[in-house]
Amino acid sequence: MPFPIALPWRADAHRTRTRIRRRAALLALAGFGLLMAPAARAVDAAPYQVVQQYPNFELRRYSPGLVAETTVTGDFDGVGNKAFTTLADYIGGKNRSGAKIAMTAPVIQAPATEPGAADSYLFAFVMPSTYTAATLPPPTDPQIRVREVAARLMAAHRYSGVWSQTRYRQAEAILLDAVRAAGLNTVGVPVFARYNPPFMPWFLRRNEVLIEVEDPAEATRH
Repeated sequence: MPFPIALPWRADAHRTRTRIRRRAALLALAGFGLLMAPAARAVDAAPYQVVQQYPNFELRRYSPGLVAETTVTGDFDGVGNKAFTTLADYIGGKNRSGAKIAMTAPVIQAPATEPGAADSYLFAFVMPSTYTAATLPPPTDPQIRVREVAARLMAAHRYSGVWSQTRYRQAEAILLDAVRAAGLNTVGVPVFARYNPPFMPWFLRRNEVLIEVEDPAEATRH
């Protein structure tokens, strides 16, 4: 029985077909993301002003506002779905007014800092700026809290990619190193900000790590 012979032109043809299929898949994903991008851009974002650009981060001044938040226990990569569903129900009409509240960006994830909150994360939706504490519909779910957030100065490092803890920790380290190098003092803990829906292809996503910093202007006044 003769040995099978690997014909080089057949191998080359197979590799070419594989490359074509991969490119087609990437183009399809990119096209889908571009089709979805207008909807993603239509979502209002938390208002801020850029104060200064630094290597690896942007210094922003955020306006006061309101957030609806909930605390979820679990691992970093798995808690998002439960928290998102709880908060989405609230803005979808499960509140005392039965009103639908517009979705905004970003969705915030941060370590819970309360005593006994190990392996717990705080998730928050930023509420539209048209609401005040008096006009925002109160939640009916006791797991949800509405909180006023004061004006603050934040350092923000932007990156794309998947929402994994590994990818986030890499970006977090870049931000903290850059903030220290700039001579700024941090306040509290870093937070993870997601700007896009889950169907957005990973390479088109806008993700950020943010941390509050002491305001040099406030220190000068005192």
